[in-house]
Amino acid sequence: MNQDFSPHFQKLELFRDLTPSDLNKFLSESREESFETERVIFKEGAEPDRFYVVLEGQVEIWKDFGTPYADILAIHGPGACFGEMSLIDDLPRSATVKTATPVRLLSLEKPRFRQIITENPSIALLIMRTVSKMVRVSNDAFQVGLRQKNLMLETAYEDLKRVQADRIRDERLSTLGKFASLIIHDLRNPISIVMGYGEMLALPSQSPERTAVMVQKLLLQVEKLNRMVGELLDYSRGNIRLSLSPLSLGDLFAKLADQYLSQLKAKKVELRIDNQVIEPLLVDQERLMRVFSNLIDNALKAMRRGGVLGLKSFRQGGDVIVHVSDTGEGMPEEVVKNLFEPFFSASSSGGTGLGMVVVANVIEAHQGTVNVSSVPGEGTTIELKLPLHRHSLV
Repeated sequence: MNQDFSPHFQKLELFRDLTPSDLNKFLSESREESFETERVIFKEGAEPDRFYVVLEGQVEIWKDFGTPYADILAIHGPGACFGEMSLIDDLPRSATVKTATPVRLLSLEKPRFRQIITENPSIALLIMRTVSKMVRVSNDAFQVGLRQKNLMLETAYEDLKRVQADRIRDERLSTLGKFASLIIHDLRNPISIVMGYGEMLALPSQSPERTAVMVQKLLLQVEKLNRMVGELLDYSRGNIRLSLSPLSLGDLFAKLADQYLSQLKAKKVELRIDNQVIEPLLVDQERLMRVFSNLIDNALKAMRRGGVLGLKSFRQGGDVIVHVSDTGEGMPEEVVKNLFEPFFSASSSGGTGLGMVVVANVIEAHQGTVNVSSVPGEGTTIELKLPLHRHSLV
């Protein structure tokens, strides 16, 4: 620049402390440039080539400009400098600079910039101060922005918690409604049967044989009610406390055969028992009985036209494997996947929809596992794996 602009530039903050001699050295190597609004002066990642000083107007400093993550870091006005950091560390531009208004800039090429700050300590110190001030301002702005974002995140988190709480409440109300509907529907049938038999027993002139049959059927319905109530209680509690005692699988299978004798005959279902386990199991007998009752009930529902119900047990290492199998309708894969979901039932014969949930919960409480294999049209096998001895359960 040949024209003497020293008095004008000394009014700018960047040049305020320079002597006229140092200022003229800087200005003699610089050139003036003008840009319209919304012009990019240099882009992030570009090779550094010039140092700039804002004479008039404003420029914006952007990170990730032109992307969905774009963020404005600062706005510089007259007297501010930019572009010096890349010239000092010789790295690509770390941000994009574009004009916010029409601007006049003073620019200095990279070689002359380095030469001037090397030969003129006062100019180098001034630029260092400017850089330090810019870093401090940027840091303050970053802290303010971070604080604002943290407040926004806290607000969003509180809103999310409220939405989640509302959703959980709605789900609980929905579950409670479904739960109540299932209870009313499924308890009504056995209760009606019990009332019917009770009224019949109250009639005079009943033969002892007929009375005995009705009492047996009434007790079966009462047992069914008791089992359903037990399932609902176990599910509502969420955890199962076991009451352990030794149990022979042979005795258990014999009790099941006796309990389901009339139903097996009525449905023309053959029961085949193959017990290869002599050692007693340490289990909660009442709950394990409920497990097998649920599985047998499901198997009988699946065999509408008769078939074979199998109870088989054998040793496998330190575990006992029990298969409950049927030659019924079988289940498609999508039904098997949802079999252990609460209130899910693929049967049209009713039920709480908790039978398999109870099976899984009871077996898992015994540190065992449940596996299901089923082929539509061929039947289903439920495999229960139980530890033979598990002292930690006591």
